Amino acid sequence: MPAVPADLPAQVDAALREDIGSGDVTAALVPAAQQVRGAVVTRENAVLCGCPWADEAFRRLDERVRLTWHARDGASLTAGQVVFDIAGPARAVLTGERTALNFLQLLSATATAARAFADAVAGTGCRVLDTRKTLPGLRTAQKYAVRCGGGDNHRIGLYDRVLIKENHIAAAGSISGAIASARRSAPGITVEVEVESLAEFQEALDARPDIVMLDEFSLSDMRAAVAANQARGRPLKLEASGSLTLQSVRAVAETGVDYVSVGSLTKHVRAVDLSMRLQFSEEQR
Repeated sequence: MPAVPADLPAQVDAALREDIGSGDVTAALVPAAQQVRGAVVTRENAVLCGCPWADEAFRRLDERVRLTWHARDGASLTAGQVVFDIAGPARAVLTGERTALNFLQLLSATATAARAFADAVAGTGCRVLDTRKTLPGLRTAQKYAVRCGGGDNHRIGLYDRVLIKENHIAAAGSISGAIASARRSAPGITVEVEVESLAEFQEALDARPDIVMLDEFSLSDMRAAVAANQARGRPLKLEASGSLTLQSVRAVAETGVDYVSVGSLTKHVRAVDLSMRLQFSEEQR
């Protein structure tokens, strides 16, 4: 499994502050000594992700809350399956329920989408990448979820890879000029350039970036770009991008590109349907 992000505690802290504010006035109606136990169940098939976030949310509220997981991040879930059992002080469980489930529902949705795309291109040698189209403040969490689902991460932010796009090319005057400038200003950093036609691809091929993104290319043009790259000894990695769906991605992967980048993995997520069911101790009500 991938390593959890270093900013996970900060993400959980922010989520709890947002939800609790000056205090959970509803949970305060529950007797302080009340204990509770229960379980979280998935109502649909999914790929689980977000266990460390749920653990951290309840730990921050009350270390006496105990979660017993029946699956871990990256596992396939079946509708009706118990994801984890929970037991502990009722106030802390009720206060943490929504924050924990929000993380689990969102990150499981991202992992589920990544798994679907990874399965769609299986056997082609092509890898599925995410993008920077993530929820603000939760980028590292969603990128972790993509890896749990079997995808790979594109650049994390603006600092770890040069990605030359249309406006950068216009400012530099040419594709080759932009690539040369990137090599000078950011030595040792991967340089990628986005192209929108075979003519632009040829210019990029001559200028030798590390990766070329083929944006909205037809399948025939992708094959032509792959063939031209192979004729040079494959000096570049090729990434296909633009309007990729589960129905179209296999055909794109079969053109011979190295990567497909899919913004919908993190941008078009629909939360996985999870439910927490609780039972309260009679003697402490």
